Amino acid sequence: MVLNFLKTGYAKVKSALTKTGSLLGQKLRSLFQGKIDEETLEELEQLFYESDLGVKTAVELTERVKEIYRKDPSLEGEALIQEIRNEITQVLQPSSARLADIPKEKGPLVILVVGVNGNGKTTSVAKLAKRFQEAGNKVLVAAADTFRAAAVEQLDMWAKRIGADIVKGAPNCDPAAVAFDALSAGKARDVDVILIDTAGRLQTRTDLMQELQKIKRTCHKLIPNSPHETLLVLDATIGQNAVDQAKIFHQFTPVSGLILTKLDGSSKGGVVVSIQRELGIPVKFIGVGEGVEDFEPFDPESFASALLD
Repeated sequence: MVLNFLKTGYAKVKSALTKTGSLLGQKLRSLFQGKIDEETLEELEQLFYESDLGVKTAVELTERVKEIYRKDPSLEGEALIQEIRNEITQVLQPSSARLADIPKEKGPLVILVVGVNGNGKTTSVAKLAKRFQEAGNKVLVAAADTFRAAAVEQLDMWAKRIGADIVKGAPNCDPAAVAFDALSAGKARDVDVILIDTAGRLQTRTDLMQELQKIKRTCHKLIPNSPHETLLVLDATIGQNAVDQAKIFHQFTPVSGLILTKLDGSSKGGVVVSIQRELGIPVKFIGVGEGVEDFEPFDPESFASALLD
């Protein structure tokens, strides 16, 4: 299923990446405004690293730019920046905002949303629910973060605000039981999409990861092959720590896609490139503000352009 990247999307992404673009785009233009030689190109690696592209990506991208320049030494500043933009786009290309199709005959599309507390997980569930609604789908959200009362209250508030059904359990009840009730209710009400908000798993807590596996088993029993998507929410402001979180979550429970939040508050937007390069997990959506509408399907070309503007 494709939730379209609207024309306004690029403007939002560009605005959100102001800090990163200021760090990377402007410094690249400053670097390339004088004579371009091997010494100039050596400074690229540090600029890439400062933009949180990660060590591996910074090294590889620098070497690639050097190769391009050696083949055509006549390239000037903007032309080289365009080449860098092309290379970043290629790294991001595997990312796609396409989600699994809604399996009408076998029950609703089930999406499990996971991540550490504070990453914007519950808000992302609400924003994604709104996106599905705008596409004409009937949505149900499940408040399975039962160990944090504020999370249940927050999702309940969002559900009322956007007009979505919600299933919630008593405080500290079994999250898998909430998932069971949500899927049962979703099938009975003939909803199209069920979004399950889970507890803020600490990636170092094996017991919590095992609990997540229990939720997934519960889903599978009620609706075969579900959850159809497991989306990990990461906070862009933590930079390379987001890569470490993704690695550990993916180890315990295969992640089908990423939601990167708080890009508007970070100078570390380059971490998107690093995550894709190191993990190969597609970035599905990005949060570009606090409003329910500030949530965009990820578009590699638009992101690369905004990153270097």
